[in-house]
Amino acid sequence: MSTTQISDATSLDDASTPTITHWFAGAEAPSASGRTAPVFNPATGAVRANVALADDAEVDAAIASARRGYEAWSTFSIAKRQTVLFAFRELLNSRKRELAEIITAEHGKVISDAMGEILRGQEVVELATGFPHLIKGAYSENASSGIDVYSLKQPLGVVGIISPFNFPAMVPMWFFPIALAAGNAVIVKPSEKDPSASLWMARLWKEAGLPDGAFTVLQGDKVAVDGLLHSPVVQSISFVGSTPIAQYIYETASKNGKRVQALGGAKNHMLVLPDADLDLVADQAVNAGFGAAGERCMAISVVLAVEPVADALIGKITDRIAKLRIGNGADAAEPDMGPLISAQHRDKVSSYVDIAEADGATIVVDGRGYRVDGHEDGFFFGPTLLDEVPTTSRAYTEEIFGPVLSVVRVKTYEEGLSLINSGEFGNGTAIFTNDGGAARRFQNEVQVGMIGINVPIPVPVAYHSFGGWKKSLFGDAKAYGVHGFDFFTREKAVTSRWLDPATHGGINLGFPQND
Repeated sequence: MSTTQISDATSLDDASTPTITHWFAGAEAPSASGRTAPVFNPATGAVRANVALADDAEVDAAIASARRGYEAWSTFSIAKRQTVLFAFRELLNSRKRELAEIITAEHGKVISDAMGEILRGQEVVELATGFPHLIKGAYSENASSGIDVYSLKQPLGVVGIISPFNFPAMVPMWFFPIALAAGNAVIVKPSEKDPSASLWMARLWKEAGLPDGAFTVLQGDKVAVDGLLHSPVVQSISFVGSTPIAQYIYETASKNGKRVQALGGAKNHMLVLPDADLDLVADQAVNAGFGAAGERCMAISVVLAVEPVADALIGKITDRIAKLRIGNGADAAEPDMGPLISAQHRDKVSSYVDIAEADGATIVVDGRGYRVDGHEDGFFFGPTLLDEVPTTSRAYTEEIFGPVLSVVRVKTYEEGLSLINSGEFGNGTAIFTNDGGAARRFQNEVQVGMIGINVPIPVPVAYHSFGGWKKSLFGDAKAYGVHGFDFFTREKAVTSRWLDPATHGGINLGFPQND
């Protein structure tokens, strides 16, 4: 879902630059590893801090912190856990602007987008406050003569969350509210590109009354990730990121006996039928293609235009792109779109436009080399619109994860559906039409996990679950909703008999059966 790769970082030493560090046992924990990575402000290109990168000893310290936190938190009654969750929800709601500013400073997305991210994460917090109903067991009285059978749902223990750069608040909130509600302790490993949001939330949990260690933040790179994957103490891993890393996480964690929910990459298509409202389509294509500079796993990156609508639609999208304001997301006159996360990622996105052009695509709007006055060193890339993109081009088949919208012209609904279903990803898709029959047929025939009907970014609400098909999801557990509570609990079945003193069962060596 992001193009972040797990890689070792070099050692950086700059005494004048602050260091973002871990959160162990309810407090910031200075790092002694000697390894750090730079954290940039993407709008200016300047290093705003260094982030500590854990060594093996610090991974062990994080796990020990979480284990102690679990021992305390798992003894809290359901009512007391619920009180802590409500307190966190109220604190988050009252201070969300502060968190949004942190996200904008490190990720680059505009404030309104950062606020939207927090609010969608808060939906899961609110779902989790109602957890008693979702973790209760079942009871069957007198299943056999004098025997009752009932089930218990209990926490796993210590669980790990490995978060991507594109949603440093929302993605962890897809997982940790439910994990904590169920009685687990959580270790969050944020992206090293924007690590501060998780620390901010750790402080909030402490203020809300969570026991020290129950929410632990481990900063780091591949050393930290592998430490969590191989630790016998960590019982599950929740991951969002690129498909190659999702597959690595799934295979490695599964091999080590862990539960895994690993959400991978995407190449989301919007199928536009000739009867669609093209003004609505153009608005939503721009919103879904260029929001958050395209750094969303649910971004629309391909518009499949069923002819004869392509020319008119391209004209409308081009007109709207011309009105977009690109700039520093922290500016008072808030722009529509901010920079990309890093110079390396900007160059990678640019390379895909080069590939499309070399493969014969038409560059309708070119965002390469985009500059913002006063922010010439920022990692900006302008909205880009491509037409006639060959479906054999890597610019079509691979996840670009940037503000690049490709138009592919198709002759029929069937041709468009076939292109979607033949792709290796199956995260999200959308159809735009005024024909209810066509929409209903699409939702049944398309091989994708999340579908929008005249909705471009069909991210489910918190009481449903988020997850795709094919190479967009490894494992069978989706994020949040009922799937989340099932993932973070394990069930015990208890068969109980209390003998009546007046009777005696006698000896019977046969297999137990109902009589």
